[in-house]
Amino acid sequence: MSAAAPHLVHGMGLALEAPAWPAITADEAAAVLAHFPDAGRLAALAWHSPRPFSAAALVETDRGPLFLKRHHQSLRTPAALAEEHGYMAHLRGAGLAVPDVLRAADGAGAVALGEWSYELHRQAPGIDLYRDRQSWTPFLSPDHAFAAGVALAQLHRAAAGFAAPARGPHPLVSSFTILPAVDPLAAVDAYVAARPAVAAFLAELPWRSELARLFAALGQGLAPRLAEQPALWTHNDWHPSNLLWSAEGAVSSIFDFGLSTRSCALHDLATAIERTAIPWLTLDQGRLAEPADVDGALALLAGYRSVLPLGPAEIDTLLRLLPLVHVEFALTEIDYFFGILADREGAMLAWQAYLVGHADWFLSGAGQGFLAQLREGVAG
Repeated sequence: MSAAAPHLVHGMGLALEAPAWPAITADEAAAVLAHFPDAGRLAALAWHSPRPFSAAALVETDRGPLFLKRHHQSLRTPAALAEEHGYMAHLRGAGLAVPDVLRAADGAGAVALGEWSYELHRQAPGIDLYRDRQSWTPFLSPDHAFAAGVALAQLHRAAAGFAAPARGPHPLVSSFTILPAVDPLAAVDAYVAARPAVAAFLAELPWRSELARLFAALGQGLAPRLAEQPALWTHNDWHPSNLLWSAEGAVSSIFDFGLSTRSCALHDLATAIERTAIPWLTLDQGRLAEPADVDGALALLAGYRSVLPLGPAEIDTLLRLLPLVHVEFALTEIDYFFGILADREGAMLAWQAYLVGHADWFLSGAGQGFLAQLREGVAG
């Protein structure tokens, strides 16, 4: 009998790669489930997630399917997970379909075992249409993009009243401290100073001059506009593989709140467009790529605006924000790759190809054309 195929995960490009974190085993899952009184006993591991930043599996139990996720404690402690679980509980209380987090015997939503943190969710309703697709790839249709825009607006409406402060400097958490600042470069200095691994990686790079160039070219007048936006806890990783779907193409459930924190609605909406409309995975490898998905971006916006209208000033702010919305997440990816994995190549890809390269794409003819088409499409 041949050996089982090795578990592979999505990489920073188009190819599958060996995982940074080992796959969850049946013995491990059974031991974790014993800490959750409502979990039941393990029957089988049904599926391993190909997402790269943690290990996760769909587990079958004698009480039904559950989703088990494991993080290294350098990435997420149970206390850090409690921050996003609190947000999820608020959204569920407002009627949004998000996974139900099981409680351990001590009442916590996560347990620490050795070097790992574990969380356990009930399986959310819906079809996982995009589970084998790379995260930052387009919607399968404009109808899906429209439905995702509707769901994002519903999430923003449900998030109102959740007043928790922004999360701390955890790796792989979005943040919103640089672009709204009166002096964005000073805000970058503060961001880097709070993250020693980022400071160590950037020490030999001309990062201040690079960021000054990008802020001068793309950020003029943006900070005061963003400073006026109402603060709101947001999802910050809105792409189709973080959504479950109905047979009719509506969004049935929303999951993966690992990047969620306090930002603003326009930041979340710009992130959604940035992660679904532009073919970064091919562009980052210097390959000829298909054009940006203008129709998908406009459908996403139309779905959003069907629930929460946006005025001309908000649309203008959104389009000004779009070319730089990725900056803080790129910096936290550096924290992850260099600080946790000791992966200089991954950190350099996050800096050069992602942070700098993606902003520069918006200065290119293709990027400027994309923004012009969005502006024209929304106005029309």
